[in-house]
Amino acid sequence: MNHSASDSDGLAEIDELVAAFELLGDWDQRYEYLVELGERLPPMPASDKLDRNRVHECMSLVHIVARPMGAGDPRLRFDGDCDTAIIKGVVALLVELFSGKTPSQVERLDVDQLFSGLRLEEHLSPNRHVGVYAIVGKMKDQARAFAG
Repeated sequence: MNHSASDSDGLAEIDELVAAFELLGDWDQRYEYLVELGERLPPMPASDKLDRNRVHECMSLVHIVARPMGAGDPRLRFDGDCDTAIIKGVVALLVELFSGKTPSQVERLDVDQLFSGLRLEEHLSPNRHVGVYAIVGKMKDQARAFAG
C-alpha cells in the first residue's frame, strides 16, 4: 500500500476512524463497537506476552509488540492484547492505526485527534485515560527502537 506524503502523519486514517464512530451515535453503540474491534484482534502469541512488552501503567493487563513487516521493509506491524474488553478495543484501534507505518511516521501520529474525535476522555475514567496514553507511549518507544 502506497501512502502519500500528506498521509504520512496518519490524519486521513484518523479522520476515517472518527467518521466511523460518529455514525454510531451514542456512547453505548460506540462502546459495543470498541468491544467488537477487540474481539476481532488476532490472538497474541504467548511468547510475545513478556514483561518488556507489557504496559505497566495500565490497570488492565496490556501487551504490545512491534516487529518489521518484512525483510528490508522499514514499516512496522504491531500486535497487542488486553484482558479488558473496552481497552482491548482501544488496543485494536491503535494496532490498526500504527501498523504499516515507518518509525518516523509512528512518531508523528497525533492520537489526541483520534481520542478527542472518539470522545474517549469523556467516557473513560482518568486512570484508564492515563493507561491509554501509556499504550501509545509504549508503541512509540518500540518504534523508536527500530529507528535507532
